[in-house]
Amino acid sequence: MFFIFDLGQYLSLDHVKSQQAVIDDYYAGQPLTTILAYALIYITITALSLPGATIMTLAGGAVFGLGIGSLTISFASTIGATLAFLVARYILRDMVQRRYGDRLMAINKGIETDGPFYLFTLRLIPVFPFFIINLLMGITPIRTWQYYLVSQVGMLPATIVYVNAGKQLGMIESPGDILSPGLIISFTLLGLLPLVARKLIGFIRRHQHPNETSV
Repeated sequence: MFFIFDLGQYLSLDHVKSQQAVIDDYYAGQPLTTILAYALIYITITALSLPGATIMTLAGGAVFGLGIGSLTISFASTIGATLAFLVARYILRDMVQRRYGDRLMAINKGIETDGPFYLFTLRLIPVFPFFIINLLMGITPIRTWQYYLVSQVGMLPATIVYVNAGKQLGMIESPGDILSPGLIISFTLLGLLPLVARKLIGFIRRHQHPNETSV
């Protein structure tokens, strides 16, 4: 239904930008309702593994700002990811295993070697797309509470960086604003995030396994 009715058009950056004034006005009058509606939409998109989480994160930054946006998206994305995890574990297990079996081998090996820390690594440095991690983790031995907590912590840095980028994008009113210091810093952080995450993971692993030289 998502693709048949072209619902993805409502999750484009252009559409969100065109509706920002309306959303801002509604948020000013009904802040709690707006946050709850946004969170439910975000959870639904993530739980059903639909495209649009990145745009929703940027939109959240533009509408709610860094603090409320990061807090709301951190919980919404983790709840949605956990629901997708549970769907894969209890409903779509055979389908997921059949479709992504080749990638499952790498996931199982990582879980066997590093346990929940492997999931933390994937959240900081996503080797696989976000929705595939949610689905494949559902058919590994990892416990649900471990999955939730590790995902919440592991996704938080990227969430904050993307929300901040969305906050800056929401301030663009003219072409000259594209070169504003805030926007330049935001996209610099987006580019540096994978490198910083790799360094962090390498540092942790060197202390866990002193005989290993790198990650």
